Amino acid sequence: MKKIAILGASGHGKVVAEIAELNGFDEIVFFDDAWTVNDREAAHTDFPWKVVGNTESLLACLRDFEACAVGIGDNRTRWEKLTSLKRAGARLTPLIHPSATVSRYSELGDGTVVMAKAVINPFVKVAEACIVNTGSTVDHDCILNEAVHLSPGANLGGGVEVGSQSWVGIGASVRQYLKIGSGVMVGAGAVVVQDVPNDLTVVGIPARSQCERS
Repeated sequence: MKKIAILGASGHGKVVAEIAELNGFDEIVFFDDAWTVNDREAAHTDFPWKVVGNTESLLACLRDFEACAVGIGDNRTRWEKLTSLKRAGARLTPLIHPSATVSRYSELGDGTVVMAKAVINPFVKVAEACIVNTGSTVDHDCILNEAVHLSPGANLGGGVEVGSQSWVGIGASVRQYLKIGSGVMVGAGAVVVQDVPNDLTVVGIPARSQCERS
């Protein structure tokens, strides 16, 4: 029996859990810092997996699991949790939905999740703790640094680099060979046609910073 621990019992965590099942994990066990004993009877009546503790209790029983994953959508929190697990010796692995297309010439870092119908083309490098969400596409020679999140339907042209902990919104597109800095937020549906500096939020077509638009 293959057993996996998932830290974070959110909506994103549910998707990670199903992908883990499709990857052959027979037992899914959740840990969540915000979970209370009343949650199952309240908001999580449809939650089919056990939630047995928090981060601290997971760190104390890592040897019980063949693998660990972080089911947290927020980039900064996901990166902090994965770093903590890795430092403690957790066994981390990428999780890929069976319907995704991932080139054998691409590289996926530990803790990265590739969701249904996503496409990752040749010679792409995806670092640890990334999310390549449903139906998103990453063309040849792109680089996704640590804890990047490509939202559903986002599209990166070839040779794009996305800095650590950046978020590309639903349906956004990035022109080929551009550089997106670290800590960037690209708004839903935005079309990025020039480089984006660190820690900036850009929206619209073409994408510009909110300060420029105001």
